[in-house]
Amino acid sequence: MHETSLSLLNRLRRSPESESWDRLMELYAPLLQTWLRKYDVQVSDADDLTQEVLLAVSKDLDQFEHAGQPGAFRGWLKAILVNRLRKFWRSRDRRPQARGDSDIDARLAQLDDPSSEMSLIWNREHDQFVLRQLLTLAQPHFTSDTWTAFCRVALDGAKPDVVAEELGISLNAVCLAKSRVLRRLRAESEGLVESSSCFSENS
Repeated sequence: MHETSLSLLNRLRRSPESESWDRLMELYAPLLQTWLRKYDVQVSDADDLTQEVLLAVSKDLDQFEHAGQPGAFRGWLKAILVNRLRKFWRSRDRRPQARGDSDIDARLAQLDDPSSEMSLIWNREHDQFVLRQLLTLAQPHFTSDTWTAFCRVALDGAKPDVVAEELGISLNAVCLAKSRVLRRLRAESEGLVESSSCFSENS
């Protein structure tokens, strides 16, 4: 795995009981619950299953090796999700009878297949969702001007000199704002999303 002092994965490895667990929940619980609903899990069970998936991530993280492979964590998380869903539907005969016993197994097999259309949808939705969550979680750590400057330049594509004039700050302050926010986002997303390369100084 790429090394970074702020990487969420590294923090979880060092101290899984710390606030890093809360960050993992903030990042992934909504995404997992969305996918659990796609596989007919009721709201009353989704919270428990989400906890099971993320506890498995935290417990087995020492065995996970990123090895520089794009999307490695994303694929590992998906495998844990599929495994927990299979156990869920096979236990206590809780398969949704209206859909047929074989339907869930077939759909889970599609999700488990890395070359399937369902896996491609998972990959895309995972990265988009996590990046949006990272932006939301990062915002409170910066002043209003810093965040606005970053958004205007990095997300909206505005020219730095135009943003400097809009905000009444120096051009250097705009460039520093973009650099500071991108540095935090890169550190937080390291190993989590293939798209972390979009958090570059040239973005």
